[in-house]
Amino acid sequence: MNPVPANGGDTGAPLIRLRGVTKSYGQGAAAFQALRGVDLDIEAGSFVAIMGPSGSGKSTVMNILGCLDTPSGGEYLFLGAHVERLTRDERARLRRRYFGFVFQGFNLLARTSALENVELPLLYRGEDAATRRAAAREALASVGLAGWEHHTPAELSGGQQQRVAIARAIVTRPRVLLADEPTGNLDTQRSHEIMQLVRALNAERGITVLMVTHEPDVAAYAGRVVHFVDGLIARDGPQAVTEAAGGDARAV
Repeated sequence: MNPVPANGGDTGAPLIRLRGVTKSYGQGAAAFQALRGVDLDIEAGSFVAIMGPSGSGKSTVMNILGCLDTPSGGEYLFLGAHVERLTRDERARLRRRYFGFVFQGFNLLARTSALENVELPLLYRGEDAATRRAAAREALASVGLAGWEHHTPAELSGGQQQRVAIARAIVTRPRVLLADEPTGNLDTQRSHEIMQLVRALNAERGITVLMVTHEPDVAAYAGRVVHFVDGLIARDGPQAVTEAAGGDARAV
């Protein structure tokens, strides 16, 4: 069963909508309230950076948005489907069909070529070998790695490894790319190269990008910045990009 309506859920509503979302860990007096009632709308094709101090709830909300975790309360609608009502298997199908993930650690298989690493999501989908190989080559070319298909991660620079990770994330043509500190293991030059690539994927392919970062210069690539503090949204809007790029950045 497809958890999203057959028409893709294109009803004019936001691609993603959170209403009153809470998340608690533990029970009783020892319970920790990671999210305290979050309302958030994300339009298709937008590029949103999520910032906040440690323990603010930014990683928790990212895990919920990516269907890696479930809220304790409230509603999460994706293309009109109530994600909080889905079973674990239905959430897994939703992830495989609509989401791509990029992490701070590249999470590449060490003894496997770039091409084979990028093929993995299609292997999990059950695609045949020829289809997987063609799509992986196309994805690698789109991130500037044509000709590097048969190199292993040990033969690639950090920036190239992250490009492979991005190719792996987009090979399934996802609606949403979730990036968790995607430049955290890179130097300044490689970081900006990766962010230019991510911004191009957003602008040219219309992929919705949701990115957690603690770096104001990285957040400045986004069109919107959402700041979390103590499990709630403290600031939200395009004006936060300017603020984050200036002296106020120490607060986040």
